[in-house]
Amino acid sequence: MNVSPILALAGLITIGLLVPRLTSLRWPRVSSLDLFVAAGGPLVALGLVLGPGIDLLDRQALAAVAPAIALAIGWIGAAFGARFEWRYLRRIPRGAWLLAAISSLVTLTAVALATWLAMRLIPALSAAWAPPRLPAILTLGALAAASGPGVVTLVARVVGTPPRAARPIVLAATLETAFALVAMTLPFASHRRVGAAVAWLALVVLAAGSGALAGLTFVWLTRLGTGLPRTELGFAVLATLLLGAGVGTAAGVPPFVTCFLASALIVNASPQRHAVRAVLVEGERPSYAVLLVVTGALLALPTAWILVAAPVLLGLRAVAKWAAVRFGGSLLGLARGSRERGGLGTIAQGGVVVALGLSYALLYGGAGPLLTTIVLLVAAAQLSAVPLWTFALRADSAGPAPATPDASAPLTQTTAPPELSANVPAEWPR
Repeated sequence: MNVSPILALAGLITIGLLVPRLTSLRWPRVSSLDLFVAAGGPLVALGLVLGPGIDLLDRQALAAVAPAIALAIGWIGAAFGARFEWRYLRRIPRGAWLLAAISSLVTLTAVALATWLAMRLIPALSAAWAPPRLPAILTLGALAAASGPGVVTLVARVVGTPPRAARPIVLAATLETAFALVAMTLPFASHRRVGAAVAWLALVVLAAGSGALAGLTFVWLTRLGTGLPRTELGFAVLATLLLGAGVGTAAGVPPFVTCFLASALIVNASPQRHAVRAVLVEGERPSYAVLLVVTGALLALPTAWILVAAPVLLGLRAVAKWAAVRFGGSLLGLARGSRERGGLGTIAQGGVVVALGLSYALLYGGAGPLLTTIVLLVAAAQLSAVPLWTFALRADSAGPAPATPDASAPLTQTTAPPELSANVPAEWPR
């Protein structure tokens, strides 16, 4: 079906503006299924109907509205990047960084090896996920290492965990997602027809340059004062993200990465950082709506083996995260309860993972089956997050008490800032 680009763009804008109002979460407690709905499951289903279902959002229509898609992905990256302000980062304990790095590395390795083995043993999966083979393996491994700070915050509210007790887990989810983003630079760079080291270095240089250009452009646009009206500030943010997404795409850098770096620069260099965060939060919901609908339109299921692989990879991911944090936390001297909840508490994933998966699919083209696997993993993680957190709480209460009252100090001795903790909108989990 040939659809006018203007009609397709108008449809995406309408969805972005109206759907968040219809799906806002207002209940004090929700079940796992409601968590899945709140995270945008119906929007993915809507995209599945509009895309493969009735062929309204086909590849030609999506190509015509590529700038709008790039802006939506970039906006999500910018919202995540706004969490990383240096004056807060330097207050994060060293133990939190090390534990998140251990968890990310172990999970990435375990899932990547399992993906490689599955592709060797099951030709149908190999044909669906590859080519290219190595980038697909790295992508599934890297995204398995990621979490979703917003979803983790919502899960903590569902199970009744006090905000102070949940804050270290949300912080761990943020750091694990940041490490996963770093790991995703490997498959993002692999599409360049040069050596692996040269391709990765080129991606890093181009991403840093594009992000710095966009961030400094915002600083220049707002240099005249700190009291800009909300409308003008919103326009400056929009122009900055459009520039970052456009320059990044032209340079072969995913908009998520470029806008992430631009936003991180803005919150560290601009005196209007708090107003910028407010604008980014306000624009997240329509951006997520567009992202999820487009993701649904690109899904493909060439083999039923994908439906088997997704829950198996999720189980392996849960075991890897639990083992990494439990034994890694023991080496770092963390209390047993911190280790239990830190491993299983960061299972939930959200829009950041979907945005990175969509970025990979758009970068390589024809990666619908791999994107389907990623979406299934995210959905399964959301559905299992509440039971796993509850299980971790029961295991914590059944275990022996810590030997000293300050055994969990490496994760709690400093107060995590709002940008890196639970101060995120629950309606659109990240």
